[in-house]
Amino acid sequence: MNSVETTLTPTKAVRVSVSDDTLTLDLEDGRAISAPIVWYPRLAYATPEERSHFEITGAGYGIHWPDLDEDIGVDGLLLGKKSTESAASFARWLAGRSRTTQVG
Repeated sequence: MNSVETTLTPTKAVRVSVSDDTLTLDLEDGRAISAPIVWYPRLAYATPEERSHFEITGAGYGIHWPDLDEDIGVDGLLLGKKSTESAASFARWLAGRSRTTQVG
């Protein structure tokens, strides 16, 4: 007898926390999931203030960081998916950050 459900049932994020090395979501079903921040380079290079400025979106199925133009889905985290942003795209984003933070 198989007591483990084999279908993925969507669940929602109810709380998000981001530290210098971990992204953690508390889910409505009582679980907490964590992923290393290095899986998401934009979060890894963000300031603590930028990391803390997020919105739980899609009725709880995603998280959006407007200052970083970063979106992470709950399902992706549950499946262990890392950022799929290309190295070239990330390099352009990082270069743009350098220009906007320079003193003029």
